[in-house]
Amino acid sequence: MTSYFIQAFIYLLAAVIAVPLAKRYGLGSVLGYLVAGVVIGPVLGLVGQETNTIQHFAEFGVVMMLFLIGMEIDPKALWAMKVRLLGMGGLQVILTAAAGMGVAWVLGLQWQTALTVGLIFALSSTAIVLQTLDEKGLSKTAGGRNAFSVLLFQDIAVIPMLALIPLLALPGLKDSAGSSSDLESGLNLVSGLPGWAHALVVVGAMAAVIVGGFYLSRPLFRYVVKSGLREVFTATALMLVIGIAALMSVVNLSPALGAFLAGVVLANSEFRHELEANIEPFKGLLLGLFFITVGAGINFQVLADEWGTVVSLGVAVIAVKALVLLVIAQVFSVRRSDGWLFTLGLAQAGEFGFVLLTYSVQNHVIPVEISQILSLVVALSMFLTPVLFIVYDRVVLPRYRGPGNDEQEADAIDEQAPVIVAGVGRFGQIVCRLLRANNVPIVVLDHELEQIENVRQIHIKSFFGDASRPDLLEKAGIKQARLLVVAIDDRDRAVKMVKHVKHFFPNVWVLARAFDRGHGYQLREAGADDVMSETYHSALELGGHALTAVGVHPMRAKQMTWAFVENEQAHEEELFEAWKEIEQGITFSPRYGELFMKLEEALSSTMHRNWEEPRPEDVPVWTPPAR
Repeated sequence: MTSYFIQAFIYLLAAVIAVPLAKRYGLGSVLGYLVAGVVIGPVLGLVGQETNTIQHFAEFGVVMMLFLIGMEIDPKALWAMKVRLLGMGGLQVILTAAAGMGVAWVLGLQWQTALTVGLIFALSSTAIVLQTLDEKGLSKTAGGRNAFSVLLFQDIAVIPMLALIPLLALPGLKDSAGSSSDLESGLNLVSGLPGWAHALVVVGAMAAVIVGGFYLSRPLFRYVVKSGLREVFTATALMLVIGIAALMSVVNLSPALGAFLAGVVLANSEFRHELEANIEPFKGLLLGLFFITVGAGINFQVLADEWGTVVSLGVAVIAVKALVLLVIAQVFSVRRSDGWLFTLGLAQAGEFGFVLLTYSVQNHVIPVEISQILSLVVALSMFLTPVLFIVYDRVVLPRYRGPGNDEQEADAIDEQAPVIVAGVGRFGQIVCRLLRANNVPIVVLDHELEQIENVRQIHIKSFFGDASRPDLLEKAGIKQARLLVVAIDDRDRAVKMVKHVKHFFPNVWVLARAFDRGHGYQLREAGADDVMSETYHSALELGGHALTAVGVHPMRAKQMTWAFVENEQAHEEELFEAWKEIEQGITFSPRYGELFMKLEEALSSTMHRNWEEPRPEDVPVWTPPAR
């Protein structure tokens, strides 16, 4: 047992150290796990032969991932994005797989192996791309939305790929595998059956998953919920996924396929969210363990011997995928910086490439020595992904966001008003409705077509364009405007916009939406006249309701919320000055931390002051309105 404990400690310690560091430097958690595996495996030699065994166990994380992906599938949402999903996603997978297959076939691989290689490199890294888009605030751009659609299609496409790969098995590799394949075969319900019987068993297994999901899962979960024991529900969720995976395995189907089908079936179940909450931690841990084993299994001897081949293939993969993606972007009118974001963001190979590689070796489609080289190529392309986003930030964006440039052609602004509202998302829309209800003339600008269309549906005239562009602000009448409301969904652009307006048009009163305390300080530093946190008042209101719910008198709860606001305002300037001294960063430096704790002490003192219980006649009583 001691050796198992030591090995488990090594794997977990590597993850705990490497993953937070990777996320801090913008590399993503997947690369953190890969680096952790490389360090404890080839570099330090802390893990060894048990890596392959652990990898088989950790692959169950992929099964859980596809189960959760299935539960996220909403037929209505998929139908709404059908053009991007099927058109862009389908075309990307087909063209990239064909290009990869062609290159592999020219290099002398058999067509079955070449096709599999093409499928492997058709996939991009969902984990890295989505996390990076979110961190950079690019998820809502046209390029970000289209990238998400393609990634979603790729995740779904993994299912038929997993089903196809066993059919491509090479007889020569099967023969060379010899007894090992016999040892791994285990229980198999379809071995020796004629083709028609094999097909019936497979269809029956899939029907059992679908019918069981519809008619048996709900009574089962209701029975378990009545026990009141959360750990039993967790055990039931794991039992469900493991049972489906086992059923698929004994009929020679991919366990991931069965898990995906089960997830789709349970997508509308009332137990969906509880299932996700119970399975998510196991999925994340096992996937992380899987990527660590991939890193630990990288053969540095192969890298040393074949470094030229690995680097050449890695660059070729990125170049070929980028070319295919650029063509697709032009066909679907994703132009300018959005087209480059779409192209550079998806040009790498993905984490599912490791899964398909391992699965292909197990099913005798790709030889082990070739899979080792391809694994290095996949890892290299993923390691280069942050570089591609740096190219986008420092080369592409400056080109399209220079003076007089915009990512798409802006609307011709033919109106001016005393109030300009920049950004009409969930925050800006409320401001616009309130102003319009009081007959205040406004000009609305937003860089998101969907938001513009939503606002036009409620008859608020608005214009498409980047509100941070000086020329568009001037066309909207910033010189004569009395008020500018900054509610754009980009922290940095909001700060730059406020700084520009207050420098050139100091008489314009600027109201700005802040995401958090630190962003609020940045806006104040830029010159905003009034800054409001987007969650401050809603959180304050809910906090008052929370006090009432735990037994505090309603009037006392209201008094406490007022005292909270007064206390914050009394210390705001002091905290702002402390923030400026620590180079504009909300960190608990000795000075900032000391001031913040003083604020908390003052707040506690205020909350515990004596107060008189109101007389019954002073407490307002609700009466129904007269009809």
